[in-house]
Order: sequence, then structure tokens, then C-alpha cells
Amino acid sequence: MANPFPQKTPSEPLNLPTKLAYGVGELGGEIPGNILVFFLLFFLTNVAGLNPTLAGSVLLIGKVWDAINDPMIGYLSDRTRSPLGRRYPWMLIGAIPLGIGFGLQWFVPPTSNQWLLFAYYGGVGILFYAAFTSVVLTHNALAAELTQSYDERIDLISFKASFSIGASIFSLGLAQIIFAYVDDESQEYRILGTICAVVATLAVFLCVVGTYKRYKQIEAQRESVTQVSVLPITQQFRIAFSNFPFICVIGIYLCSWLSLQTTAAILPFFVTHWMGLPDHHFTQTALTVQGTALSMTFVWSAIAKRVGKRIIYCIGIPVTVCALMGLFFLQPNQVALMYVLAVFVGLGLSTAYIVPWSMLPDVVDFDEFNTGQRREGIFYALVVQIHKIAVAIALFLVGRSLDMSGFISSTSEQLPTTQPESALWTIRLLIGPIPAIVLMGGLAWAYFYPISRSFHGEILLKLIERRNTETLRDGGDGGDGEDYG
Repeated sequence: MANPFPQKTPSEPLNLPTKLAYGVGELGGEIPGNILVFFLLFFLTNVAGLNPTLAGSVLLIGKVWDAINDPMIGYLSDRTRSPLGRRYPWMLIGAIPLGIGFGLQWFVPPTSNQWLLFAYYGGVGILFYAAFTSVVLTHNALAAELTQSYDERIDLISFKASFSIGASIFSLGLAQIIFAYVDDESQEYRILGTICAVVATLAVFLCVVGTYKRYKQIEAQRESVTQVSVLPITQQFRIAFSNFPFICVIGIYLCSWLSLQTTAAILPFFVTHWMGLPDHHFTQTALTVQGTALSMTFVWSAIAKRVGKRIIYCIGIPVTVCALMGLFFLQPNQVALMYVLAVFVGLGLSTAYIVPWSMLPDVVDFDEFNTGQRREGIFYALVVQIHKIAVAIALFLVGRSLDMSGFISSTSEQLPTTQPESALWTIRLLIGPIPAIVLMGGLAWAYFYPISRSFHGEILLKLIERRNTETLRDGGDGGDGEDYG
């Protein structure tokens, strides 16, 4: 009797146009995300004139909404049924509000009242992050649905990482150009925000068009035998958090991005106030970091295919830790050494882009093996929420730390101020020792991550065997069991 279910993913490998299209989709979240991380706190305190504590609290306002928004969109996207599948409707619905919400964050209302400014930026942030979740969460979940191969997922996430880093380089390069040719500081940010909003919105539409064919190929093979969970959302959370590999991925991701977002947020203050350099050195330093990370992405990808995902993280991150500590000891006259250390930060940084996201699809397969159901939306919702929490915590702690240290805020119309020694010391701690310690936590979680290439291969073989058995037994009805494994 002919086998009614194919034994593997489509015979053709994951092709270059699909990988490129999926990578382009990364621009929809990463261009706004990078601009926010690098510039928002600086913009709010030094251009809009907002108190550092209120400025750091702006993103925390969005987190109150995200506590409901992220898991709900993940849960609903898992259950969405439409001609476009489960993820694409959410990407298309969120694309335009994403651009509008992002652009509005770079306008300065005509008021100096601190609470009115706080209310404006907090309200705009709620709109932006609702759309951000709709786009970014569902785009990330596509990685588990475009291929089931361990090595192809490394390739796909390498393209995602390259476009993510490329988004940072593009946004920083664009900022460099705009800052060089526009004299009015508030107008600089309005132009930057508008251009990035348009590019991010277009990127989402291009991703949908470029990946849809491959998505339908994969879904045609497994949707008749793979069930979407109908359990209540709270019970799905309990199942997700009982998945030990997922806990490891959360630990790796949270430590990586909490550390790196803190570094990114404090970098303009470090370059401007500690090193005493003009603004353009900040963008050049950030471009050095991201350019190095981009050049290393496919190098680390090739190494990962030989030694595994976990190992490259444990090789790359210690390099970044040492470089961050070097920045702490850097003196204002050591400008060349600052750029050398930026290169070494970038060497390890690219592993933080690749490793957690390439592990997560394997975690989804492990969950299907244990439960018989797929819940990509729930897993990716939790990770996207953790990403935003990491950004919010980083910016809040940076803002709060600066405020407690006596940092002096200013507006774009005021002359540069001399910061007290306590503020300079805080800036140095936030650029080096604190993020380095947090990164060490990520290494601990990576050490315990259990899914190797061979283990994942065994999971896929058993899933294929189970699907074939259920298809033969039930004529295509995969059942709704929750007690596998």
C-alpha cells in the first residue's frame, strides 16, 4: 500500500528566494527595534526633555498591555483559519499600524509638561507594541513552519540574523547621514522615524509574498495529521513551561538580550559623556559592532553545522564578555582601542542572533513529540514578550540608574552639560561589568540545553512514524491526544 504521508519535507531544499524573503521580513521588526534601543532613551531625555525616570518608564507602560497582548496574539494565531493560513493575516493587519506607531514616537509635542509628554509617548508606545507583536511574533513563528530540517533551520535563522544585523547597520547608517546633513535635532529624528517606518511596513508585505508558496508546501504535508491545541491558554502556558529545553532557550535569550540591550542603550551616553566624542562616533562605534557581527553570521552558521548550536554560543559569548570589560577600563583618550573592542563585541554578538532563534523551532518539534500538538504561536509569543521585557527592563534600569546617579538631562536647544562623577561611573558600569555578568548567565543556560542534532533527528523520525501510523489508522485524522512521550 502506498504511503499516504510523505516521509520528509519537500524533496527540493529550502531555496534562496524563500530564505531571502524570510530575512526581509525581519526588517519589519528589527529596523524599528534597533532605532528604539539605540536612540529612544537618548531622544526622550536629550531632545524631548523628559526626566530619565519617566523616559525609562515609557516602555514599561507598553509591558502592562503586552502581558495580555503577546500571549493572546500567539494563542489566536495558532487557532486562526483563513485562506492565507495562520500567521499571514496577523502580519498584514499589523504592518501599517506598526509604521504609523513607530513614526509618531519621534515627534515632540508642543509642551514642556512632564506628565503630558509621558502620556503622549506612553500612549503611542501602546499602539506601536500591539502592532509590533502582531507582525514580529507571527513572522518568527514562520521559521518552524518553513522547514523541519535541523541544518536548514540554521541556514534560515542565519538569513534572519543577517537581515537583523543588516537592519541595525541600515538604520544606524541612515541616522549617520541624516544627522550629518540636518541641523535641527528634533527634525533629524522625525525624518529618521518616518523613513524607517515606511521601510519596515514594506518589508512585511514583501515577506508574505516571498514565503507563502513554501509555507503552503509544508502545511499541505502535515496539517492533516498535526493537530492544533484546543486547550485553554493557561494550560498551554503550563505545558510550555514544563518543557525544559524551552526554559533553557528562554534563559539564553533573556540573558543575551537584556545584556546587549543595556549596552546598546548606554552606548550613546558612554561615547558622548565618558569618551567626550561628537555624536557621530556613537553611530560609527555601533556600526563597527554590527558590521563585525554581520560578517561573522555565516561563519558561525558553518561552524554550527559541524559542532552544534550550543557550542558556538559558548565560544562566541566569552569573547563579547571580555570586550565589554575592556570598555569599562577604557579611558577618554583611547579612541582607537574603543573601535578595536567594538570589533570583538561584534565577534560574539552574532551568536546571540543565531542560537536562540534556531533552537526554538526544535523546541516546538520536541513539544509536538511530547503532546501530539503544535503550538508555535504560544512558544514564540512567550519569547517575543521576553524580548520586549528585556528591552523595557534595560531602558528602565538605564534611565533609573542615570537619574539616581545625578545625570543632568537637557533639551536639543540647551548647551551640552558636564556630568557629575557619579553619573560617569554609572555609565561605565552599565557599559561593561553589568551586561558581562548577565551574559555569563546565558552561558550557564546554554550548557544545560539538551537538544543536539542527533537528538532532534530522532524526534523527527518518531514524529514521521507517528504521523504515518495515524494516517493509516484514521484515514488522515490525527486525533487530539495530549499524552505522547
